[in-house]
Amino acid sequence: MEASKTGENSEQEELRARLEQVERELAELKDKYLRLLAENENARKRMRQQAEENVRLERERMLRELLPVVDNLERTVTAARGGGNGKPIIEGAELVLRSMMDFLRGFGVIQVTAKGERFDPALHEALDHVETAAHEPDTVVSELHPGYKIGDRILRPARVTVAKAPATRSAGGKGKEAEAETEWAKNKANGEDEELS
Repeated sequence: MEASKTGENSEQEELRARLEQVERELAELKDKYLRLLAENENARKRMRQQAEENVRLERERMLRELLPVVDNLERTVTAARGGGNGKPIIEGAELVLRSMMDFLRGFGVIQVTAKGERFDPALHEALDHVETAAHEPDTVVSELHPGYKIGDRILRPARVTVAKAPATRSAGGKGKEAEAETEWAKNKANGEDEELS
């Protein structure tokens, strides 16, 4: 009996020791998990802060590059207030336009050429169609607003007028419908319509 009690005690002590070991391992794993969770959250916060900082720096750079355009506009306004023959105003406006185009090019923005090109709905927005024999149908005749793209993406399509073929006219200036009506009237007058009755 004592041998069985000793065996049971030994078995219980062994089970307690294993239980304590499992609890220690569980506590270690829980600690590691909580540390990894905290590190992950800190990394997310750092990435978010870094992204916000990058946006702030890029915005500052863009605005800094716009300041020469503002300077040129101020010079143009000063020249306009000074009166004169208008030449300084035109030169100032041209300077502002060049500065702005340089600014856009610095950010990878390029102007889309439209006039004389074949109409492409991915690049152009047709505001009007004009009948003309001087241009092929579906050719851009004029550009009301230029289009711009950055890389392969369109920022704004070019707003254009597109050529269409002139309507077919007979020598008398009548269209196809008028010709058909005239032909029907001739047939009726010749009595071809009477055969149906």
